[in-house]
Amino acid sequence: MLDLSFLADPLMGTPLWAWAFFAAVVFVLLVLDLGVFHRKARKPKFSKSVTITLFYISMALLFGVFVWVNMGAEKAMEYYTGYVIEQSLSLDNVFVISMIFASLGIPSQYQHRVLFWGLLSVLVLRGIMIFIGAALVAEFAWILAIFGVFLLFTGVRMFFSSPETEEIENNRTLKWMRKHLRITRELHGTRFMLLRPHPKSGKPVLWVTPLFVVLVLVELADVMFAVDSVPAVFAITQDPYIVYTSNIFAVLGLRALYFTLAAMVNRFSYLSKALALVLVFVGAKILYTHFSGHHVPIEYSLGGVLAILLGGIGLSLAWPKKSAR
Repeated sequence: MLDLSFLADPLMGTPLWAWAFFAAVVFVLLVLDLGVFHRKARKPKFSKSVTITLFYISMALLFGVFVWVNMGAEKAMEYYTGYVIEQSLSLDNVFVISMIFASLGIPSQYQHRVLFWGLLSVLVLRGIMIFIGAALVAEFAWILAIFGVFLLFTGVRMFFSSPETEEIENNRTLKWMRKHLRITRELHGTRFMLLRPHPKSGKPVLWVTPLFVVLVLVELADVMFAVDSVPAVFAITQDPYIVYTSNIFAVLGLRALYFTLAAMVNRFSYLSKALALVLVFVGAKILYTHFSGHHVPIEYSLGGVLAILLGGIGLSLAWPKKSAR
């Protein structure tokens, strides 16, 4: 008889069966995403994007029910709060990704392929960041205070910075790729690489397409945003399972949410300010807890984040700026 008792063994404080269940859910979602929702490269319809976005949000909420049943109400509230924070901070990533696609002229029907393959590396990169962060926090509790100061500084800088973003053409990574890689002038469907004759020797050599260039830039944007978002969830919980699952469900939803929001990102003029205040709020919570010794109830954290986000959205809709109109 097959012995499955090892599944009860803990990994980073959580039984292996819980990690296996999460991995199975993510695998099924990825298969559905690539094999059903976006099987063909075509321009996504707004109604379909909204439907897929709601589907991913529903899956994230249902996973919270799984956490509630198996780990308790406190862990479930931590998961939901982490998910809301991650999803809200990911909205700022939509602005950057939208700018990258627009600047390099990537048609809508090819954008999902970039987002999907970018997601696979995000699963690994964020996992590494989270597990290293969890190990450091477990060994050195004072690192949380550093996270708090970092989030405060980042939030204040974001709040007072200009909303204009650096032109993609001035991006150092893009300049390096154009100098050192053979890049085709035109797209080749959904392909990232292909063999083409060398312009001098005529021998077949490896070329990359503009889709590969965009993939690299989107990946770097994901990493930069993770530097802010991962410490923000550690302010809510230091449980690696809760941090990782809430993070990944938010990233999964971002890929669908992108096509829902990309056409109307300019309408939410004050959203970037609200996201900056979320970072300040979370950073202040970390420092208050660290130096006072008082634990802030998780429902207060969730309520504060939601209030800030809804306030930013409400202001954007009530008093839109001229560019939004």
